[in-house]
Amino acid sequence: MSEAAIRPTAHATALLASLDPLLREWLPRQRWFAGKGRPIGSFEPVAVTELLPRGGPSGLLHLLLRVRRPSVPAQDAALEGTSAERSGDCYQLLLGVRDTLPPQLAPALIGHVTEGPLAGRTVYEALHDPRLAALLLERVRMPGRHGVLRFERDMSVDIPSGLAPRPLAAEQSNSSLVYGDTFILKLFRRVVPGVNPDLELPLHLARQGCARVPAPAAWFLADLADGPADEACGLGVLQPYLAAAEDGWELALRMLAKGEAFAGEARALGRATAEVHASLAAALPTVTLGRAQVERMADAMARRLTAAAQAVPALRPYAPGLLTAFEALADLGGEGQSWTAQRVHGDLHLGQCLRAPDGHWSLIDFEGEPARPLAERRMPQPPVRDVAGMLRSFDYAAASRDPWAQEWATDCRAAFCVGYADVSGRDPRTDPVLLRAHETDKAVYEVLYEARHRPDWLPVPLAAVRRLADTGSADAAT
Repeated sequence: MSEAAIRPTAHATALLASLDPLLREWLPRQRWFAGKGRPIGSFEPVAVTELLPRGGPSGLLHLLLRVRRPSVPAQDAALEGTSAERSGDCYQLLLGVRDTLPPQLAPALIGHVTEGPLAGRTVYEALHDPRLAALLLERVRMPGRHGVLRFERDMSVDIPSGLAPRPLAAEQSNSSLVYGDTFILKLFRRVVPGVNPDLELPLHLARQGCARVPAPAAWFLADLADGPADEACGLGVLQPYLAAAEDGWELALRMLAKGEAFAGEARALGRATAEVHASLAAALPTVTLGRAQVERMADAMARRLTAAAQAVPALRPYAPGLLTAFEALADLGGEGQSWTAQRVHGDLHLGQCLRAPDGHWSLIDFEGEPARPLAERRMPQPPVRDVAGMLRSFDYAAASRDPWAQEWATDCRAAFCVGYADVSGRDPRTDPVLLRAHETDKAVYEVLYEARHRPDWLPVPLAAVRRLADTGSADAAT
């Protein structure tokens, strides 16, 4: 191992101790930091790598930091798909180090260190520093090792040096840098040992020649002692930046505001989704869900409903009707009905889709729901899970209008299913029990999310809940 990497030794511990009070205040304010509202117990260094030695005018520290918190209550654990005794989340941080910050970097300030190895220096979010962001690209484009970090790339892709960097303003569960409007580097903030689907699946799709997903040009990982020997921890991926493409959510809202139909785009998006599913099925193993697997799936959905109804009183009147969706699924499994499962996107909605000026749709962000355990996100699922996510997204877009554009959403939902059938040969609505179960499960998740984070949006999933709880509504897509 390179001396540039500092294992959890006395030096790393002292370094982290000096940052402790600053990180306790800064981390909870970050959009990508999970577990807001629960106190931080302690920090533990997993690995510290000096990408640029901190002894000079400026330094660049790469930290893998484990944040330990009090045990997650059992109910919250069931809702989040986590263990009640979770050992702590590991985060990827890139910290700049200077004596003083220039005015343009003031918003990136984390704080001034008063003791330890960085005493007297200023620490800040490195992604906002053009010099350090450019340095990161130079490191990414050069295959090889740097401490625990391992850099790899597709040598057939030209990655020029000197591309001007800029951070994307819209931060979610990760952070992204755009270089010269040519490439985008996504940095996974909350990381776990094992292959990240947002690198794994695009790599497989590229090998299949799937044109619906930007192919990774370079990526980097960490070889951690506590991870599987053959599965390094994914940290970031560099892909082509579709500069002229428009976000599907923004496009839908714009067309809706102008009174324009979106059904044609929805049908094209359905075709794109089916093409990605076909490529994933060709690239990775598929499995058959028999009676036992279907019953376990239905039981897990029912348990999530029970936990969500306990947490959100507004959901309780509809719980008995919603439960029939999962019972019907289990009954079909008990009668011998089986389904094929495969790798899927896992968190598909309009915001995960990009439309080029020529009408070509691309799918991005294959990480799945970040709150779910990695093993669960990598499990084969019925493709209808992605279909259900997109159908719910059309409802959300329709709810942005006053009054709600219900007919618009209905047209989009139907068009998407038709487009999916154009490619797959099967309309998802011809399997109403499976579709209703997955859309119900998604709507229950949305109720819980909105109640916790965006109460003003709670009426949107509750409207779907009322529809889906109606046992006479056999087709979830109408």
